[in-house]
Amino acid sequence: MYLRFLILGMGVLMHLSAFSAKVDTLDIPSAAMQKNLRAAVVLPSSYAKSKASYPVLYLLHGGGGQFNDWLSKTPDKMLLHNLADQYNLIIVTPEGEKLSGYLDSPIQKDNLFETYITKEVLEKIDNTYRTIRDKKGRVITGLSMGGHGALYLATRHPDLYCAAGSMSGALDLSPTHWRIAPEFAKQIAPQFERILGPQGATPDLYAANSVVNMADKIKANGLKLIIDCGVDDFLIEPNRELHRRLVYNQTPHDYTEHPGGHTWDYWENSLPFHILFFNKVLKSNGAIAP
Repeated sequence: MYLRFLILGMGVLMHLSAFSAKVDTLDIPSAAMQKNLRAAVVLPSSYAKSKASYPVLYLLHGGGGQFNDWLSKTPDKMLLHNLADQYNLIIVTPEGEKLSGYLDSPIQKDNLFETYITKEVLEKIDNTYRTIRDKKGRVITGLSMGGHGALYLATRHPDLYCAAGSMSGALDLSPTHWRIAPEFAKQIAPQFERILGPQGATPDLYAANSVVNMADKIKANGLKLIIDCGVDDFLIEPNRELHRRLVYNQTPHDYTEHPGGHTWDYWENSLPFHILFFNKVLKSNGAIAP
């Protein structure tokens, strides 16, 4: 009897796995930075049976993380699989290293992540998979450093994405505007100085590269935006400040504050709202896989 149930259970699992999203780990080396990097690619189960082209979500990780965080650190390890299947969407989680800011550092030539994400990663994904090779089928979001990175890259490259989002984004790169203890600010200062130099220097690279100071450029681009942050998050004030500036200059955007802090429980809850928002934009663009 036990053997029968064991065989039945294994059969059910095999049946379910045959109809769930597939994850590829892809080598995407950077010629710009002269180093080897990787990305995870979540393909919906329909991809193997279809000849259609698919929209792509670029999903960025946070500071101190790596490319597979969204697959390994969410409480629900099937979160990305299920969302890819639900929305017929390719999800790409590229490498952003520990603290790159997803920008091209004028100081460190091994930190050219704006070039890497917008050129090298995008080109590799479009040449490897059946994607909608146009901004109308391409969206981007992320958490913390990745939230800043998503808005930063979309703002600077509006020709590449039709919508962007940020979850608990570090939207002001100056930690002096965060709710953190002085000891923690001192601890992380060398990591920021590596890519942006010392605070207080001229020119002020922190202000120049902070999304919170790009409200007018965001308005000019006309991208669809979704931004949220937990009310107990240490990054809440920069999120509120960008929201205030977007309201002031009359930029349409979806802004929400939810209960919670800077946690994977929060981001697991947040991501489905972002993808629902993106799905509506992609549908309006006619960029949905059948």
